[in-house]
Amino acid sequence: MGIQSASEYVDFFINLNMGPNVSLLSFVNNEKIVLKQKLEYKNLEKEPIRKGVMILEKLAIEINDVGEKTVIEKYQL
Repeated sequence: MGIQSASEYVDFFINLNMGPNVSLLSFVNNEKIVLKQKLEYKNLEKEPIRKGVMILEKLAIEINDVGEKTVIEKYQL
């Protein structure tokens, strides 16, 4: 797994440029679903995936607490 920090997830989201209809929170939740599905695969290393899920869960909490705009400003590279 290439992404290892909240800053990298926010940067990845911004660079995807999915338009105004896709929020950071929906992106974070979708990424969590994908990573949790990958945990079921036998041939993948589990620890980096678990780390990614933890980062995304913390981001989701932070977005709910302070808002998407604040989170993006905080982590934007």
